[in-house]
Amino acid sequence: MKIRHALAIGVAFAALGAPAFAQTETAKADAAKPDSSDDALGLEEIVVTASARPANRLDTSVSVSALSTQAVLDAAPRTTAEIFRQIPGIRSESTGGDGNANIAVRGLPVASGGAKFLQLQEDGLPVMQFGDIAFGNADIFLRADQTIRSIEAVRGGSASTLASNAPGGVINFISKDGSEDGGTLIGTAGVDFEEYRLDFNYGARIGDKTRFNIGGFWREGEGPRRAGYNGNSGYQVKANLTQEFEGGYVRINAKHLNDRAIGYLPMPMLVTGSNADPKFQSFTNFDILRDTPHSAFFTTAAGLDGNNNRRVTDIRDGMRAMVTTLGLEAQFELADGLTIEERFRWSSVKGRFVSPFPSEVGPAAGIGNSVGQLLTGTAGSYNLVYANGPNGGRAFNNANGLLMRTHLFNTEINDFGGFTNDLKLTKDFGKVTATLGFYKARQNIDMDWTWDSFLMEVQGRNAALVDVVNPANGAVLTRNGLYAYGVPFWGNCCQRSYDVSYDINAPYLAVNADLGALSLDGSLRWDNVSARGSYAGTLQASNFDVDGNGSIQPVERSVSLIANGTPSPVNYDVGYFSWSLGANYRLNDDTAVFARASRGGRANADRLLFGVVLPNGGVRKQDAVDHVDQYEIGVKYKSRGFGLFVTGFYARTQEQNFEATTQRFFDRTYDAKGIELEAAYRTGPFDLRAGATWTDATIASDAITPANQGNTPRRQASLIYQVTPSVDLDVARFGLNIVGTTRAFAQDNNQLVFPAYTQVNAFVNVRPVDRVEVSLNANNLFNAVGITEAEEGAITQGANNFLRARAINGRTITASVRFDF
Repeated sequence: MKIRHALAIGVAFAALGAPAFAQTETAKADAAKPDSSDDALGLEEIVVTASARPANRLDTSVSVSALSTQAVLDAAPRTTAEIFRQIPGIRSESTGGDGNANIAVRGLPVASGGAKFLQLQEDGLPVMQFGDIAFGNADIFLRADQTIRSIEAVRGGSASTLASNAPGGVINFISKDGSEDGGTLIGTAGVDFEEYRLDFNYGARIGDKTRFNIGGFWREGEGPRRAGYNGNSGYQVKANLTQEFEGGYVRINAKHLNDRAIGYLPMPMLVTGSNADPKFQSFTNFDILRDTPHSAFFTTAAGLDGNNNRRVTDIRDGMRAMVTTLGLEAQFELADGLTIEERFRWSSVKGRFVSPFPSEVGPAAGIGNSVGQLLTGTAGSYNLVYANGPNGGRAFNNANGLLMRTHLFNTEINDFGGFTNDLKLTKDFGKVTATLGFYKARQNIDMDWTWDSFLMEVQGRNAALVDVVNPANGAVLTRNGLYAYGVPFWGNCCQRSYDVSYDINAPYLAVNADLGALSLDGSLRWDNVSARGSYAGTLQASNFDVDGNGSIQPVERSVSLIANGTPSPVNYDVGYFSWSLGANYRLNDDTAVFARASRGGRANADRLLFGVVLPNGGVRKQDAVDHVDQYEIGVKYKSRGFGLFVTGFYARTQEQNFEATTQRFFDRTYDAKGIELEAAYRTGPFDLRAGATWTDATIASDAITPANQGNTPRRQASLIYQVTPSVDLDVARFGLNIVGTTRAFAQDNNQLVFPAYTQVNAFVNVRPVDRVEVSLNANNLFNAVGITEAEEGAITQGANNFLRARAINGRTITASVRFDF
């Protein structure tokens, strides 16, 4: 606590003692904008995301939202994915930490994880070409900081044709570019948890036509759950330089992210009651709001790498993101009404995803005996001893009497890099504008899976590993908690290695007609995806000397290797059309209505490996591409500080997928209809922003499990909502951010229910002097229990059920000091 207080006081003194010579960035930005007192929702703001030509929200026929930096801060987010909960139509299951979130749009499914139908972008180009790469979701490689000017989100509509693999929508992080001189320095410390962070940003002109922006963050800390070690540690630096020319500009940009973020997977939970009315509870010595299976006694794992060589893994790497990008952006008017625009980005992406996953939770004796039988081939009663920790060597005697059969998800990201290039020509023909573009990209997916099995006690605050002992001779059968090189509980499924490159070529055409009050637009895209590479699965070896000590231990009698000597090919090409038609009619200066129909596609990538790719490397087209058909109709209105954006939608979605944790394939179609609402009201010092999405989604067909037909997709709530009231008294600003969801089903069988919950976040910002702001914010102020994911789909009524699930974090409070200069 003393270190935390010293940091906070030091930052405060540094801020108070700094020179005062400029407006704050917020004040300058407000001064540069037109009077927005009648446009609380920002409907007159220009939209550039998934758009052939910039236009304001009132004149576009797409559902689009924009979050300012202030709106992001008000939400008190602890991760990037928590920001997405503020966007109507987006369901963000943000319980995985700083990445690995499940993100859905308007009832489009999350059958296996990630954001399959949604694309995350930075400055108009994708972070990853595919949003659901196994253990490589796009949000793992994306961090929000003070370099962000705004976040734009397009749901449906033109995302089908103006981006690849994004029929559900696009969320675009738009960077500051030095247009406004000035900088920001923010120091943040956790009040009731270990987290320290420093953010900075500075932009300025260095000539009449030259400007730059540079910023980033550094952070260090345990994270919002009690891991026993610093789970979050790293930094990011982003910069850009813009040179203006007659009729255009050129901008170069760069980013370097080197960050370790703890990855939270399902944790043990006690559930009582019934499927329709379950009670999710903590175990003795394990708090589902604050604890995690991560432990200071489980920070390394000795095993094999992707080449079957000895290696020691640092489990503290968590979701390790090592990203370097270099980019170019240029726009010029070549002739009267003819504009060329170029965006290019090269990226180097490497890292790791390593985290303990409880494959089974249960009474210690039963799990211990099953491991003993596995290692000796003899059923019986085996002894358990602590492998490490304060009770190392003593007989197991946990207060709750439970063990976790733990699979260490250990994946090495060798290469997720590639490049993206988007070139387009736009010609203005008076009332008609035509855009012709060509998109070319490459996404490398080179990864090794080397998973091993351990026994851990069910214990928060540093669980110990547990060994199994043969009572007949006192021999320790396991090795410091490790009982298998591989995952025999799952049939030794998951030693894998694959190296595949996906090349995307996509010409597209968009036409916009401005006919006064009526605007029409249509667009067409042809995506061609070429996949080349190879993959190798598990090879089970007998008596393999993993540690090289010359003797075979019980855990080495059956070892899972990767069959690198017999790889399977990946060699296929697939193409598909996407289209979108929209119309917007402005009834008056303050009201507009719109309608749109779209058909978009999403090319499947690594999820097809190990089961769908044919022996010759080919893939059936119906497996390679999933289509989404969407229809939208909406109304937009603004008047006297009030703004309203309402969209009705319907979508039919195809889905081919594979889920690693259940080893299941999916082959389904889904239907979803609903209403999406976004509203804002502003009067005097009072400001209110709100959003809600009502969704009626069903599994229309299921080729693998027909019994699911007609059921509601798992984790899909009927209603999600967010409300942010705030009061600004000039010297102080305070408010709440309320996020909630109605009940949802844990699995597609529609038995076990996740109860509805409401999470309340709060913030207070005080400005004691000009350019200085002191803030206190709380995430989950009232310690609400919210369950977002569970491996099990049913419980036994009237019994104590041991489940594996993910819950939102308990209350965390941060204090920060901000200095604008």
